[in-house]
Amino acid sequence: MEDKNLPNGTSIPQETINWLLSSQTPSIRYLTLTRLQRKPSSDPDVISARSLIPTSNPVKAIFSKQYSEGFWVSNRHDYSPKYRSSHWTMFLLTELAVPPEFPAMQKGSAFLLNRNLSSFPYSYKDEEEGLFGCFWGNWLRYQLYCGRLGDSSVQHVIQVTCKDILRLGKCRYNYDLPCAWAVVRDLYGLALIPKNQRSAEVDNAIKRGIQFLVEDNDLLSANYPYQEQIHPLWFKLSFPLFYHTDILFVLRVLKELNTLDHPKAAPALKWLMDKQTKKGIWTGGSPFKSRTRPFLVKPDTPNHWITLQAASIFS
Repeated sequence: MEDKNLPNGTSIPQETINWLLSSQTPSIRYLTLTRLQRKPSSDPDVISARSLIPTSNPVKAIFSKQYSEGFWVSNRHDYSPKYRSSHWTMFLLTELAVPPEFPAMQKGSAFLLNRNLSSFPYSYKDEEEGLFGCFWGNWLRYQLYCGRLGDSSVQHVIQVTCKDILRLGKCRYNYDLPCAWAVVRDLYGLALIPKNQRSAEVDNAIKRGIQFLVEDNDLLSANYPYQEQIHPLWFKLSFPLFYHTDILFVLRVLKELNTLDHPKAAPALKWLMDKQTKKGIWTGGSPFKSRTRPFLVKPDTPNHWITLQAASIFS
């Protein structure tokens, strides 16, 4: 990505990087090394930090709650309770950069893959009810993360997410209106398909999704169709995000799709840069912290994750 449209003078202070590298959470140190400092996978510090992720808290504590079959909480309910059941736990572990080859990670992925997909809470067969990209985009994300691109079920869900984007994520929960949350989640899943392995269908869906998010509508004001009100979390910085989204999350997806240089993204980039404090960090909250699994080691706070993700946009 070229930096020509990033705010002038954008830089991440070394003090910010040092603060993140002093984190007690191995995932944060690993992602800081690779995303902000761009160290290769062969770097000794990267190898060390990555090796600690599965066996140190908070990940170790999460896997201690996993059943031998690969699920969490219940082998019959993958979606509930929010946000501790298998679907949400696998999504969180992916965000925490747990190595995908780790056996417990593969076991969780396989359990959710081998489920009868029509038994999931949101069937992809009933288009009249909506395709629920906010669910399937996340499902696709962790399956692709775990290396299951070639699986026939994953390939089918790729088609589902493409179709959902072309429908602009319309579903009954959003009064059958186009839904930015769904489109962003669909794109978040598709983004992990290597560029040289994307079909024309996938490329077309990605192009349409980006058009909806930043061309047809305004990312910063969130003037997407709505019946009630714009969700207040859209304008806040949060971690972790589950099926909802915010401006930073959209920018994360745009970066993965190499489209941050889109002229219509510039105001949102400036908005994010302006959120940086004088100390060189970004602050926010964790609205679902009490409902999900612990994802930090004290004295770390959600600000560490939010800073890491915001800084990654400009790195």
